[in-house]
Amino acid sequence: MARVLFINGGSEGHINPTIGVVQELVARGEEVVYFCIEAFRKRIEATGATVRTFDDHKFIKAFISGGRDHLLERINGLLLTADIVIPSVLEQTAGDCFDYIIHDSMFGCGRLFAQIFKLPAINSCTSFVQSKNSLDKALEQFSNEVPSEIVKSVFDRFQSLAVRVCEKYNVEIHSPYDVFCNPAPLTIVYTTREFQPDEEAFDHTYKFVGPSISQRLTQDSFDFDGIRGENPIYISMGTVFNQLTDFYKLCFEAFGKTNHSVVMSIGEKAQISDLGEIPNNFIVKNYVPQTEILQHTKLLITHGGMNSAHEGLFYGVPLIVIPQSADQPIIAKQVANTGAGIELPMHSLTASQLREAADHVLSHASFKLAAANFRESFRKSGGYHQAVDDIFDFKSHYYM
Repeated sequence: MARVLFINGGSEGHINPTIGVVQELVARGEEVVYFCIEAFRKRIEATGATVRTFDDHKFIKAFISGGRDHLLERINGLLLTADIVIPSVLEQTAGDCFDYIIHDSMFGCGRLFAQIFKLPAINSCTSFVQSKNSLDKALEQFSNEVPSEIVKSVFDRFQSLAVRVCEKYNVEIHSPYDVFCNPAPLTIVYTTREFQPDEEAFDHTYKFVGPSISQRLTQDSFDFDGIRGENPIYISMGTVFNQLTDFYKLCFEAFGKTNHSVVMSIGEKAQISDLGEIPNNFIVKNYVPQTEILQHTKLLITHGGMNSAHEGLFYGVPLIVIPQSADQPIIAKQVANTGAGIELPMHSLTASQLREAADHVLSHASFKLAAANFRESFRKSGGYHQAVDDIFDFKSHYYM
């Protein structure tokens, strides 16, 4: 039995794919200590792991203080979280010994912790994996498109933050890529090579295990008998930037007088009472058991988070993707490129455009066929079982 230090930053999309992995690690005899925010304590404890937390309010405040306009500003924000997370984790692990570390790919302190603890590291990548070359090109584009004084200011801040973090915690940061992507000797990627853009850029140290989908605890019961008709639709815009009252009302306008049965999840932050009169063919809740809902619906309208896109395709459901931020535009384009759905812009979207797009996807068998092909490839890829096989292989062959 080995002791595993698992460190993850936050949102549902980064947590959910790891649930099955941790549960499987524990089932195979590993002892897992999992750092996350308090909101996910019960979900992680249900896997059998020991949960420890850091202050998510201070973490988010530090991250946002880096700036939000440009990629390198967000990387600076990740560096600014070091003084929030590192002292807290070190204090809570004083005297502990671990055999290896698994860290989230977009948790800026992940690679730093691997150095601090001097542990073999595994990178847990819940979105498309990014190569150093692609990140460098993105930063080069930033340099070419933004006024030089802004570029200099942001790059200077990165350099000063990196130097300070390196000196304070006795670590090395070679480039923005180290902070943003947290490279490690083994990277577990929760998608397939078929779905990954530019998959040829990634060697054998990247293990594409497919979606890691496991049974989740649900917060309430759901009446599945309310989903009727030939073409039920499920609408969910994720768990982070989902306070989209105008969009939800637009969905009422688009589908309220149709034969579609529509389930709409609006998240815990939005208020159902703010939506006004709800059409009779809609079921609107703050939370629904998404993986179970998807087994009853024919179309998913989503923001395009990797979690939702994977789960839709895992159940063979075509997508309409309306990306909001982060990696969602990339995911939307990949869904469209593979024929499993279409992309729509939130900007200027009308009810008639949304309704026509839904009718188009539902009436053309090619979308259903492409989604079904992904369903088959995803299910053959192994998911969290394969992830733990790869982790154990790494552990036995390279370090232990």
